Amino acid sequence: MNQALTITALPYSPDPLGIFACLRARPGAVLLDSGRPIATGRFDIISSDPLATLEVAHHGEARVASDQLNPPAHLANDAFALQQWLLDQLNIPDETSELPFLGGLIGYWGYDLGRKTLSIPSAQASAATLPQARLGLYDWCITLDHMAQQAWLIATPQRREQVESWLTQTPVPTSAFTLTEPFKAELSHTQYVARFNAVQRYIRAGDCYQINLAQRFYADYQGDEWQAYLQLRKATPTPYSGFMAWGDKAVLSLSPERFIQCRNGEVETRPIKGTRPRGATPEEDQALAEELMSSTKDRAENVMIVDLMRNDLGRVCQPGSIRVPQLCHLESYPNVHHLVSVVQGALADNYTPLALLKAAFPGGSITGAPKIRAMQIIDELEPCQRSVYCGSLGYVDVRGSMDTSIAIRTMVAEAGRVHVWGGGGLVADSQADEEYTETLDKIRHLIGALE
Repeated sequence: MNQALTITALPYSPDPLGIFACLRARPGAVLLDSGRPIATGRFDIISSDPLATLEVAHHGEARVASDQLNPPAHLANDAFALQQWLLDQLNIPDETSELPFLGGLIGYWGYDLGRKTLSIPSAQASAATLPQARLGLYDWCITLDHMAQQAWLIATPQRREQVESWLTQTPVPTSAFTLTEPFKAELSHTQYVARFNAVQRYIRAGDCYQINLAQRFYADYQGDEWQAYLQLRKATPTPYSGFMAWGDKAVLSLSPERFIQCRNGEVETRPIKGTRPRGATPEEDQALAEELMSSTKDRAENVMIVDLMRNDLGRVCQPGSIRVPQLCHLESYPNVHHLVSVVQGALADNYTPLALLKAAFPGGSITGAPKIRAMQIIDELEPCQRSVYCGSLGYVDVRGSMDTSIAIRTMVAEAGRVHVWGGGGLVADSQADEEYTETLDKIRHLIGALE
């Protein structure tokens, strides 16, 4: 852990996929993907071969697998404290680089991890046996900066030699990905409407203002999940995408939504609420966008979640620092239009980025408000746990930087079956058929890309 970090320039490529293909078969290979050249993200981060891997089991115990590190046993019951302990094992580099990641944690935090931190028990079955969180402690990465059109290898001298060797090797061949059956809905239209009506009763009774209700779809498949990711990315590139696979499991995320970014103590979250499909013609597309922008209901949904996120960030940010520089701004993606707001703040000196993540997790845009009651109702009405869906993918850098997504438009693959969820925020004046259709609109491109 004591070797000095070096930052070596590499030939720039606008496409991270070829680089990652050389590392795809390596242990702990992970890609945080900005979706370029179509999406507008700035950085791609690629790594593999972590010093340690942390997994949080379904019963909540956190375990670390490592040949080099042996964390204190008492941290097994506090996943976020154990993550901080792992970060503390890395030296903070002397480099003053503006690159986002110079070593630290990369991986995912599943939605169900939030139930543990908020003491919300669940009687739901698990759709997949993926850990509640899986994170690697990485001491190297390749970063592509698409704004500056530069590429960098960040590594110790020993690691640099290893990585340079890996990059010269021919990528391991991958088998084509094919579904062996069409996607099936876990809920029928009638069953979805029954749950929609239950949400309306809770809203009228004053239990909540908004509930994000999701439904799950699944299909069996054969072939390599990386090939599936390539198909999904081509169909719907987004700025907060990511891919990781291990054993017979994989996470394929095409998220358009940032959860929390923290850089130099400045915090930002970008909640999405409000959706319309893209139109078949330019005129129809413009009409749908204008309809969304003028929708009182969708703006009200968005403002509710902005207030929730202001409260969540306010728990760990400096008093008076919370601000909303953008409210209900239109952003358009290949399959949908969204309303996106921006909430910012300044992290208080006595809190770390991981403490910030824990305080705000899971994101309010995918729970509803108030958060704890909304999560209890979600747990009652949705037939299975959400797994990675509605959790987060991202990184926490050893210097105190962090960037995470909301894991919507996300597929979870395991043992030959792939799962995908579509959801939406329900409020008092929501209409059942419209909301059901919205859940389909959000994942139509993903399902279509694989079918």
